[in-house]
Amino acid sequence: MALDKPYKDIPGTTIFDAEQGRKGYALNQFCMSLMKAANRERFKADERAYLDEWPMSEEQKLAVLARDLNRCIALGGNVYFLAKIGATDGLSFQQMAGSMTGMTEAEYRDMMVAGGRSIEGNRRLGEDGDAQPQRQPQGAAARAAHGTPSGG
Repeated sequence: MALDKPYKDIPGTTIFDAEQGRKGYALNQFCMSLMKAANRERFKADERAYLDEWPMSEEQKLAVLARDLNRCIALGGNVYFLAKIGATDGLSFQQMAGSMTGMTEAEYRDMMVAGGRSIEGNRRLGEDGDAQPQRQPQGAAARAAHGTPSGG
């Protein structure tokens, strides 16, 4: 029996729960392997060959290769594990977060310093706020992954 997940209708948000953890286990283990310098070097030398050593889905591997972090999250990746990919690429967490929102690093930083996105219209799916999935660059990928129709 599936658990009730009332948090599923938080706009633009994927909650890393047990289901996501199971789905992304191999992806997250790959990310953790990047904590070792030797593994980072092997990955940077031939990304595809290194990824093929992990029992990840082809879709997960393609998301990593494209550095589509939003897709990685939809496929079970945890942002704290995915940060290892960014670090391997020489990116700060702020740069990674900016890329996930479709903003430049400076735009993302300024938004966060100003208090983040407004909660108005962003409490649940279907409201008219700027964090609604249809207004986000990751919206189309998230809708496809969750089978949600266009428009939130």
